[in-house]
Amino acid sequence: MLRQRFVLDTTALTDSYAWESEGYNTICEGMNAILDRIAQGRLNLGISCYVPYPSVYNEIKDFARHNNCDPQVMSKVDTWLVKKTPDRYKVKVPSKIFYEYVDFMRSRINKGMNVAEEAIWESVSRCIVLSESGMDLKAMRAELEREAVGSIVRKFREKYRSALRYGILDSAPDIDVLLLAKDLDAAVVSQDLGIQRWAEQLGLRFMESRSFPIMIKEYMNALPGRTPEEFEEDRMI
Repeated sequence: MLRQRFVLDTTALTDSYAWESEGYNTICEGMNAILDRIAQGRLNLGISCYVPYPSVYNEIKDFARHNNCDPQVMSKVDTWLVKKTPDRYKVKVPSKIFYEYVDFMRSRINKGMNVAEEAIWESVSRCIVLSESGMDLKAMRAELEREAVGSIVRKFREKYRSALRYGILDSAPDIDVLLLAKDLDAAVVSQDLGIQRWAEQLGLRFMESRSFPIMIKEYMNALPGRTPEEFEEDRMI
């Protein structure tokens, strides 16, 4: 079998669908199970899994700490995931990608502006309605703060986040994942739609986080004369 390389985003270990489908109930159990699956792929299939260092590695470490995961989880991260910093100076990215990204971001910013305008008009309308109700200024202000402003702000945040964050690269770790995959000619494993979109633009192989453990399991099942269950028994001896 051709040996494969994969570059993992944080969601490769933290996506709930990836571990809930395997029957685990907590994020720590899920991360532990996915790392065990990666260990199977490493020892039996020669699969190599990388994480950008320090950006994605620190995200995973912080995620494990905030969820009070057992230290064994990070021990497995250090054992089975190769930490590597992408060569940001030598990796070549076509200039067309930058052109398309700027054009894409312009359209997203315009959508965000439209969402903001809608929120302003809605707040003005609410104020006009309240001013015509005959309420005194103090009661009107309390009503605006409690009902009008709060609900409008919540709605605005949801729409604005959807308009600006859907399908974009919004962090340094996102870019590091793509650069490292480009540097290694590796596949990207992520559940992030922005990473998926721009992995396609860069011509990189892409796999959803929730499909990655299943893929390794299927590879293991295809090995002649050996099953994942037998491999687990070997590890426990």
